[in-house]
Amino acid sequence: MDDRDTRGTGTGGALLVAGTTSDAGKSVVTAGICRWLARRGVRVAPFKAQNMSLNSFVTADGAEIGRAQAMQAAAARVEPSALMNPVLLKPGGDRTSQVVLMGRPVGELSARGFHDRRRAMVFDRVLECLAELRRTHDAVICEGAGSPAEINLRHSDIVNMGLARAARLPVVVVGDIDRGGVFASLFGTTALLSAGDQELLAGYLINKFRGDPALLEPGLESLRGVTGRPVLGVLPHRDGLGIDEEDGLRLSVRGTVRETNTAPTPGSRVLRVAVVSVPLMSNFTDVDALAAEPGVVVRFCDRPEEIADADLVIVPGTRGTVRALRRLRERGLAEALSRRAAEGRPILGVCGGFQMLGERIEDEVESRAGTVEGLGLLPVRIRFDREKTLARPSGRALGEPVTGYEIHHGVADVRGGEAFPGGCRVGAVWGTHWHGMLEGDGFRRAFLRRVAADAGRDFVPAPDTRFAALREEQLDRLGDLIEEHADTDALWRLIEKGAPVGLPFVPPGAP
Repeated sequence: MDDRDTRGTGTGGALLVAGTTSDAGKSVVTAGICRWLARRGVRVAPFKAQNMSLNSFVTADGAEIGRAQAMQAAAARVEPSALMNPVLLKPGGDRTSQVVLMGRPVGELSARGFHDRRRAMVFDRVLECLAELRRTHDAVICEGAGSPAEINLRHSDIVNMGLARAARLPVVVVGDIDRGGVFASLFGTTALLSAGDQELLAGYLINKFRGDPALLEPGLESLRGVTGRPVLGVLPHRDGLGIDEEDGLRLSVRGTVRETNTAPTPGSRVLRVAVVSVPLMSNFTDVDALAAEPGVVVRFCDRPEEIADADLVIVPGTRGTVRALRRLRERGLAEALSRRAAEGRPILGVCGGFQMLGERIEDEVESRAGTVEGLGLLPVRIRFDREKTLARPSGRALGEPVTGYEIHHGVADVRGGEAFPGGCRVGAVWGTHWHGMLEGDGFRRAFLRRVAADAGRDFVPAPDTRFAALREEQLDRLGDLIEEHADTDALWRLIEKGAPVGLPFVPPGAP
């Protein structure tokens, strides 16, 4: 690509945060820079050209984007929009993904098919979105994906150096020192880039450092000596900063609550929550609000004996409902759930989990398995529709207001039970298509009181847990991390003026 190609430029400044690996900390560093800038009065927006994640969110106008970008928008104190994540890939297996373009699903593609076609399919639209954000904001902080040195995919890259070259973005590479080999990773990433790509790589951030930063100084100087680029910050390890993860099973708010909330549990016992690990689990962030409650212990499990002593079992969402249902049966979890229901012990199914609890699933869309018998714990029949439901509903339950968001192809035909927002309830078995219900403080406390009563537990929810406030506190901690441990003057110069001219080439370059 010609270095003079500037289709993605706009009036506002911009920066691309890349990483040596997946999970190096790009998402939280991007959020931290957004919060630091927002606190300075800068109109800032996040951007990720392409995201691969099963954790997604619905914007106010009904567009589906990655939850990480919604979190970054909150850090920037702006309303999330499809402009911030124009391409979202939702894996449906090892080799296929649903492609969501500008918040709407446009079909399924194999990994090879998408990589071969994506530049022609979406790159102009990606650059238009970035340019629009730059026209309406003072700064746009872009997040890369994986590593910019994935030389097998460089020809079709639209999210790392391909984006940086087209939009003339300065690039900072984040390395996770907790993994080991951070200096080699930063040097190797640089040395595998072409000369044109290296012109935009302006510096590094070292993430998750434990110990005395002075011990790193010789390495920092050596790295600058061999690359000609500075380390712009050494960010210390902080527990509980993995908010709204793209993958993995980290409980995102839990660490922060353990550090900051020292009030004892009001009751004499804890409440134990078991979340069933299912294939292609989606939006497991639904349980974060439970993990934020003092005295609520949340764990993921995939064996019947692990859910036997739980006070509440949650069957979460999944991108593969029929596949997950098969797994529940194979591992004996289906039988364990049926026993719980017969004993009147609490179960909550969310989205795909709700669908599995029903009587029957007709699926010619997701798995193309036809008619499959469900667990029969709720009087619901599910039919998968090609059109995806994307909505931000609201209602009332247990005497409290409830809000949530919907992302599903399954259409529920509820044939009995008690009314419950997004689904129904029979005894101690609850089911809903709504994600995010438990983030509402009043409803969450009412639900936990009901669960504790059904489980025979002496548990009383804390009266003052405010989930939204805990999220804000966590985003401020990310801003503090950048403000206190990064060279913010240097970061702002990059955002405002771009990469400095004359950065040296590090051989051998791209093969």
